[in-house]
Amino acid sequence: MNGLINYKTIYFFAPHGEETETICEDLSKLFQRLGISTVDSDQEADIIASIGGDGAFLQAVRRSNFRDDCVYLGIAIDSGKYFYVDFHYQDLQSLEEAFQKDDIDVRNYPALEVRVNDNEPSYCLNEFTLRSSIVRTIKMDVYISNFLFEQFNGDGILVSTPTGSTGYNKSLGGAVVDPLVHAIQVTEMASVNNNTHRTLGTSFLLSKERPLTLLIDKNVDYYPVMSLDNEAMSMRNTEKVELGMSDKLIKTLKLRNNTFWHKAQRNFL
Repeated sequence: MNGLINYKTIYFFAPHGEETETICEDLSKLFQRLGISTVDSDQEADIIASIGGDGAFLQAVRRSNFRDDCVYLGIAIDSGKYFYVDFHYQDLQSLEEAFQKDDIDVRNYPALEVRVNDNEPSYCLNEFTLRSSIVRTIKMDVYISNFLFEQFNGDGILVSTPTGSTGYNKSLGGAVVDPLVHAIQVTEMASVNNNTHRTLGTSFLLSKERPLTLLIDKNVDYYPVMSLDNEAMSMRNTEKVELGMSDKLIKTLKLRNNTFWHKAQRNFL
């Protein structure tokens, strides 16, 4: 366990409550055998383990405030195929052996930084979405750095990280991006393209050095609806949204022979 020697405590994030109580007890005993004790606070833990699928993993990262001084670990309770979750409760022996044999890598996932109306930034691992809450298209100016790139008119805009590129972004026709590429992807939602309105009509990538700014048309009260990963973002009177790749890197424990592209193959091919 040379690579895991610095990890002494673990916290279990179990959103299903009583349904996962027995699971947490079994996992606590397993990690105790590995010399890792269970703690009651995510802020005290060296490892934060989510119990469930990718949704639970994203919640664990968000609820613990995107800590970059610990590692996150996903443990599924079903046989589903996930991108953030490498281990399964039904196969605790493989989990224990992976720790004992140090068959685990720490991989870094970049986070997307979102700042609304010059407020404190928020973060997400998958994607940010913005759309109108009324039954009409939303207009906004799209700036790359300080350059007005296009005037968007459509259902909305999605901005994803590389790891988030396989989710909602892919369903909208966006590209799947290797997580080693630290870039954000901007993807349109049903843009209007005619003789009056024109957009690029395809998704595009922006490097960390090129922040994105969305300025919402003030002539209409769109009451924009925004989301960060799998949670709604509550904000009134939204006028400006600034987005870019954050300096935060979320560390995750992964099996060495289970790369992003292994998972992409299993899920889509």
